[in-house]
Amino acid sequence: MSIDSPVSRVQRVRHELKMRQVEVLSVRAIGSHFRSITFGGPALHDFHSASFDDHVKFILGDGLDAVRRDYTPRSFDPAAGELVIEFALHGDGPCAAWAAQARPGQQVTIGGPKGSLIIPVDYEWHLLVGDETGLPAISRRLEELPPGGRATVIVKVDDAADRRAFAGQAEVDLHWVAKDAELLAAVQAWTLPAGDGYAWCAGEAATMAAVRRELVEVKGLDKSAIRAAAYWKDGGSGYHANLE
Repeated sequence: MSIDSPVSRVQRVRHELKMRQVEVLSVRAIGSHFRSITFGGPALHDFHSASFDDHVKFILGDGLDAVRRDYTPRSFDPAAGELVIEFALHGDGPCAAWAAQARPGQQVTIGGPKGSLIIPVDYEWHLLVGDETGLPAISRRLEELPPGGRATVIVKVDDAADRRAFAGQAEVDLHWVAKDAELLAAVQAWTLPAGDGYAWCAGEAATMAAVRRELVEVKGLDKSAIRAAAYWKDGGSGYHANLE
């Protein structure tokens, strides 16, 4: 493992890329359009996820016909050797279809994480913005923040039944919205706090690009204090990109 020299306090860590065959241990519904699936197996003995927005490559099938999609490790229990991944069931993609029918005993392959962006938890403030695809990372991040931490959370979900309670000890200002335009409006209405803070944003490509422009070009947030990612792209499939 090696650590790049970060521009800010954020550290980028590289991991040895490994492919692991894992088995479904349990499946649980979350809201109307999510499945929380717990995986296990001896291949997870040295699994490590250092950051709340890490990604593993979830692989269905073999060879050139295999489907590969990125998913956030929602949690990992090294003592039990259990990895939890949350799947959004929106659309008709192959991974969503698989998750909708997943049963204990089924086996799949995962790869990675191949790297982690470690964002310190001791910032004076945190901004977390996302849509349904960002919910696992947002949930994990809020559980990591210490008592006394302050976070503004803006999340877009199409169905109010998919809104969830977040665990954690930080002070959270939570805003649920139903449309991309409402998400951007909420970011525009947000006031950039004084002090040392960090913004994390993930969701649909065009929407997250607009959010990043608002935060950096309009509100003046330093580029080293934001992580913006496109977890998917309207009209595309298998899309994932960091927005600079």
